[in-house]
Amino acid sequence: MIANRRQFLAQTGGALAVSALAPSMAVAADPGPSNLAARAVPITREERLRRIAKAQRLMREQGMSALLIEPGASLVYFTGIQWWRSERLTAAIIPLEGEIGIVTPFFEESSIQESLGVPGDVRVWQEDEDPIALVAGWLRDRKLGTGRIGIEGSVRFFASDGLGRALPDATIVPGAPVVRACRMIKSPAELALMQVASDITLAAYHDVHKKVVAGMTSREVSALMTAAMRERGANPEFALVLLNDAAAYPHGSDKPQKVVEGGIVLMDCGCTVHGYQADVSRTFVFGTPSKEQRTVWEHVRRGQAIAYEAAQIGRPAGSVDDAVRGWYESIGYGPRYALPGLSHRTGHGIGLEGHEPVNLVHGETTPLAAGMCFSNEPGLYFRGKFGVRIEDCFYMAEGGPRWFSTPPTSIDDPIG
Repeated sequence: MIANRRQFLAQTGGALAVSALAPSMAVAADPGPSNLAARAVPITREERLRRIAKAQRLMREQGMSALLIEPGASLVYFTGIQWWRSERLTAAIIPLEGEIGIVTPFFEESSIQESLGVPGDVRVWQEDEDPIALVAGWLRDRKLGTGRIGIEGSVRFFASDGLGRALPDATIVPGAPVVRACRMIKSPAELALMQVASDITLAAYHDVHKKVVAGMTSREVSALMTAAMRERGANPEFALVLLNDAAAYPHGSDKPQKVVEGGIVLMDCGCTVHGYQADVSRTFVFGTPSKEQRTVWEHVRRGQAIAYEAAQIGRPAGSVDDAVRGWYESIGYGPRYALPGLSHRTGHGIGLEGHEPVNLVHGETTPLAAGMCFSNEPGLYFRGKFGVRIEDCFYMAEGGPRWFSTPPTSIDDPIG
């Protein structure tokens, strides 16, 4: 659930048969426990081409001539290019038809080609040249300079504004309707990678839970978790550890924290496998739980189950949050986001990014559809005392939700 923790690196053209999907179906033979990530199958060139074709179909429906994308998850999604953002523009252009264009500095071309996973027209600019002019020229060459140019939602202002100035007869429009429609619906190959990432995260939890001892700091526990995920072949993405009263703050506290007898240990951890993310939270007590800790933990377990049961194909995503919040309020939490209670949304979309559309939050009207993936984390927080969060991710199959990781059922067996 932790925000601003994501680092950069890390629907298909045919019908998505999610109803019969087991995410593990797209992985290779299990090499053993030492490197679980070795069984993961990367996204193929053919799948990326299907993604581009779907985007082009959606662009046609939206009356869009081209789509501009900067480095980040969407660039990886469509092109495979793994790059970062700087003052030097690297960007991809998906035209209404035909192969994509790539604009990048001259001295970066060889590096860009290393991860480019689809055919593309790569054009370079020198340090004394304007990269936006190169993008505009590429569009003019394809007679797209007067059309509706979609801008992916995370593209920086200087790029979108500059393109509008360079192409005064073009109309700059949001690209989100195209990008979201593609990325929200995960393919079997994407689900399989997320399953491997989840398996690694849960295996690391089992390892670390046994190693926590009194006196450990939150950083020491976090380091154990990071190492455990790395040992299994994943890229550790985050390992947030909140101890005792710090667990009442969903994204943590700067105050020194140590493991103590009877204290809460809340861990929010995840890794990536070929860029696809896992996000799993576990809360346990070091020693013997108090009656209050047991009660709150059981309320969160039930809240998570209510969210899972409410997630059904065709229902608004926000109705999942409403179901949980309604039950919490009926037993005295809240109301709404008030504490003690659930102070954040029930869940967020997940995939190449830890947080991506859509969210399980009140008012979200997007219907749940096969292939969507979410976290399920209806935590309860008591400022000055403790918090409990149990978080597992699930994907939507035709027949309803399916877990990536199985939630624990007891505070006495808190990993699951």
